[in-house]
Amino acid sequence: MISLESNIETQKLKPVTKIDINSDLGEGAGHDEQLMRLISSCSIACGGHFGDKDTMRIAVRLAKKHGVKVGAHPSFPDKDNFGRKLFTITKEKLTETIFNQLCAFFSICELEEYPIHHVKLHGALYNYAAKDAPTADAVVEAIIATKIRPKLYLQQGSILHRKAENLLPLVFEAFIDRNYNDDLSLVSRSNPNALISRPMDAWRQLYGIIEKGLVTTVDGEEKPITASTFCIHGDRENSVVILKYIHRQMEGRKISLE
Repeated sequence: MISLESNIETQKLKPVTKIDINSDLGEGAGHDEQLMRLISSCSIACGGHFGDKDTMRIAVRLAKKHGVKVGAHPSFPDKDNFGRKLFTITKEKLTETIFNQLCAFFSICELEEYPIHHVKLHGALYNYAAKDAPTADAVVEAIIATKIRPKLYLQQGSILHRKAENLLPLVFEAFIDRNYNDDLSLVSRSNPNALISRPMDAWRQLYGIIEKGLVTTVDGEEKPITASTFCIHGDRENSVVILKYIHRQMEGRKISLE
């Protein structure tokens, strides 16, 4: 029989788990500075779905102030739909627009003397590059053309993963505030079950992935998932509330930001 003292000693010896929580910022949501205090990396809109040089500069300076790693957040060039709808564009034009968005962001980082950590696609481009080979090729070609090799945040097992493997350093991502289908694609935002809004449900999803490597889909199936960075969308009204709740839960379980 294990004594209470032994259990306490085991808990004391448990190593601290370090995780990366990222958020998509520079999108005009109005609470970027609050979020910066609760995350360890951020992806900053660079003109495709939102933003310009001024918004990028403000976001990079905020990240620098709080010691948060920064990445570019390119998208389809579609500000009318916030980059969340599939956009008809040739592969060549898509490569060009992603390249231009990356260069605009990278130039801001250079001016602010702050290192570029990663690239993460936004919205419909993120989802489509995960399953469409020409789109994934356009993304990889655009990044390589910058002559910089940032990390690429993406979903493990996606088409983009296969296309970028051995060409770019990869970081596998999962979502704190989005529900998953059984094939581990994200539930469409047109579905009322797309978003996770209750803090306790967001924490349950995050903790399940960290501790068990499992996520529960909208159909109730438990599916294995691999991730080391976890995203919450910065444009959510209650994203700060969700993250504050998550931090309280993390404190009692020896989980902290890296």
